[in-house]
Amino acid sequence: MPELLPFRGLRYSEGPDVSNLVAPPYDVIDEKERRRLEERSEHNAVRVELPQDDGATDRYTNARCLIDTWQQTGVLARDDEPTLTAYRMTYGDETGGERHTLGVLGALAIADGALLPHEHTTPKAKDDRLNLLRTCRTNVSPIWGLAPAPGLSALLAPTGPPDAVAEDEDGVRHEAWTITDPDRIAKIAAAAGAQPILVADGHHRYEVARAYREERRAANGDQPGDYDAVFAYVVELDDAQLTVGAIHRLVTGLPPDFDIVAALDPYFAAEAVTTPDALAVVTRSGAWRLTPRDPGAHDLDSSRVAEALSAFPDHTLTYQHGQATVLGAVASGEADAAFLLRPATVDQIADTGRLGVRMPPKTTFFWPKPRTGIVFRPVEDE
Repeated sequence: MPELLPFRGLRYSEGPDVSNLVAPPYDVIDEKERRRLEERSEHNAVRVELPQDDGATDRYTNARCLIDTWQQTGVLARDDEPTLTAYRMTYGDETGGERHTLGVLGALAIADGALLPHEHTTPKAKDDRLNLLRTCRTNVSPIWGLAPAPGLSALLAPTGPPDAVAEDEDGVRHEAWTITDPDRIAKIAAAAGAQPILVADGHHRYEVARAYREERRAANGDQPGDYDAVFAYVVELDDAQLTVGAIHRLVTGLPPDFDIVAALDPYFAAEAVTTPDALAVVTRSGAWRLTPRDPGAHDLDSSRVAEALSAFPDHTLTYQHGQATVLGAVASGEADAAFLLRPATVDQIADTGRLGVRMPPKTTFFWPKPRTGIVFRPVEDE
């Protein structure tokens, strides 16, 4: 079963408002956003999440130097004792209502069967995150885990004002409460560890953590250390706590005379529509709602579309959330076609975990994203 561990975190001592100091996770930051975050503060977490070369020192060493300097100058302060952190994100839904995602930041022990990936991953270089971890000896941003057993949310209910708070560019309010009480930590750990945890986001970071653990164990005579765990944000697998979006598909590189709608006919009945919704394909010629010809063959839109695309000529497939962005790519000629998918449900995600199978790559998009910099986790050999 999963083991959730407290740790002595590094936190910004300037507070409680850390809006100018925290950043999104590295994999959703483009160059323009990176520069904007750097301009907000010389201590913004993006400087260690996405460090830069300075012409004399490589970027990983620069990140380590920043972490060391920030501690020496008091920008970051180390917890006096091992802690967990209750972390809540508050945001508006599409109807204008208020929603919350409440989870816990801690360290999850790396153990086979305790953390389960819920979808396949796309090939992606791991050297960058591994080199950052090797050099900084710090978990900068957490993976996101889903705890199937009920009860975690109730144990995390905050009391009193937050120790850190931030408002992000999407209007999401991020609040964090440091938990030091050993009895409460034990109860939270028990609830989080009652069943194997699904890795919702950060599959590559988890794989990097496993690789680093093996490196350090080999170098240290198989001695235990902080590298035996991975920094994680654990949320109860519950509709009330999660907003799951779809990740759409963009197809490029098809032959100019290829009839996309005809090629989909063995798999879907296509109905021309003015406004695409639900499961649909959009080309520069129009939009079609897609109805599976064998609804029972696959439970997920991502699986259905993957099967259809396997019969297409050679092409390039990219993934993009945000329907407006996807439709814009087709309209501008950047893509030949877009497949609009419906989000996977929380029940579908839970069933995937129970069955021990994986969804196709990029099936789920969890939103909002936890901020980097709410707390950092040092990774020491002893």
